[in-house]
Amino acid sequence: MPKVVTNDNPYLPHMGTIREIIQETPNIKTFRIVLDDPEEMAAFRFEPGQVGQLSVFGVGESTFVINSPPTRREYLQFSVMKTGEVTRALHRLSEGDPIGVRAPLGNSFPVDELKGKDILFVGGGIGMAPLRTLLLTMADRREEFGDITVIYGARSPQDLCYRYEFDEWKAAGVNLILTVDREFPGWEERVGFVPTVLAEEAPSPFNRVAITCGPPIMIKFVLAGLKELGYEDDQILTTLERRMKCGIGLCGRCNIGDTYVCVDGPVFSNTQLRRMVSEL
Repeated sequence: MPKVVTNDNPYLPHMGTIREIIQETPNIKTFRIVLDDPEEMAAFRFEPGQVGQLSVFGVGESTFVINSPPTRREYLQFSVMKTGEVTRALHRLSEGDPIGVRAPLGNSFPVDELKGKDILFVGGGIGMAPLRTLLLTMADRREEFGDITVIYGARSPQDLCYRYEFDEWKAAGVNLILTVDREFPGWEERVGFVPTVLAEEAPSPFNRVAITCGPPIMIKFVLAGLKELGYEDDQILTTLERRMKCGIGLCGRCNIGDTYVCVDGPVFSNTQLRRMVSEL
């Protein structure tokens, strides 16, 4: 029987190896990682929306969503935007290099509660990463969900992640709406900011749950736009990106009042966000 993936020391990462690196955009790379112990890899379990800490030995660790779906377990996938010391170090790694993984951490999307509902994903830039894990889970279990619509945008066509998967998403019955902020030569999809395209599409809130992630300014206007369309707070889910250190609720680096993003999140409903707003 496979052994349970656990460490007596919660700060001790599992050893892994980078199997593949994909250059998504000029400043975002995707890492496909396999745990070195085959039994640990076979026993590894997680839910869509959970995160992990990636360790670059001698540099540090940082938190990223596991954006591969639990329905596809040949590797663990993380997408990393180059923004700081640890992410720059990650971008310098090569296929075959060792890497530490502390995962899974945090809560997850309520997949069972979403069964039978229409789903609206609204993403921007690297914010598509946490949405991807849930999107592909639903694609692999397509008969359990209703209409799936994705509104995904970025500054330019080159800033859209997972472009090589768009045809696969469409083949799974996903209504994919792509947009960029301004006109680009050869671009044949929508042009406009994501909140504007959301208002133009005006997807009905009836039996639908909206899930959004992206830059904070985008999320702010998407949440307002969803409310204008009639979505109730409990029909809206998002993920919060706050700096996490320990990942297990001990250090207090990610707390918002008495809420710890690394334990109570990163997935929150808009109902929960409204309770936390005075602390943000």
